[in-house]
Amino acid sequence: MKKDVLISIKGKYAAENEAADVIELITTGQYYKKNGHYYISYEESEATGFQGSRTTLKVENEDRVTMERSGEALAQLIVQKGVRHQCRYDIGYGDMTIGVSGGQIRSSLGDSGGKLEFTYSLDINSLLASENEMVIQIEEAGAGKRFELNR
Repeated sequence: MKKDVLISIKGKYAAENEAADVIELITTGQYYKKNGHYYISYEESEATGFQGSRTTLKVENEDRVTMERSGEALAQLIVQKGVRHQCRYDIGYGDMTIGVSGGQIRSSLGDSGGKLEFTYSLDINSLLASENEMVIQIEEAGAGKRFELNR
């Protein structure tokens, strides 16, 4: 099962003592199931600042989400509920190691698509850098439905 899909991504990022930034993106990509896990994959664009890269999310139930970016910009972030992982992230000037502490993960993904929500915090040298929330909706391309972006 590999499907062409519409992917709606809404991310909220809040650095300490700053108002939250909200970023919304609707793109096309692929959605498939492999070894019991769902994968969401899409090409980055100039709008995201990662043109020439591909991002793939691996959803392991409601316990862990792994984001890997390949191509021009490289990154791997592991969001696992209640666990802090040290992850590699390329910010354009070279790789750096950041801490990723997983919060809530909720998934209603099925073979036809669905919704994935997760929260995590990022730290650099154990100092909080940001609190983050992602909402990703997957819909088969051409299904004629509208996305519900508000929570």
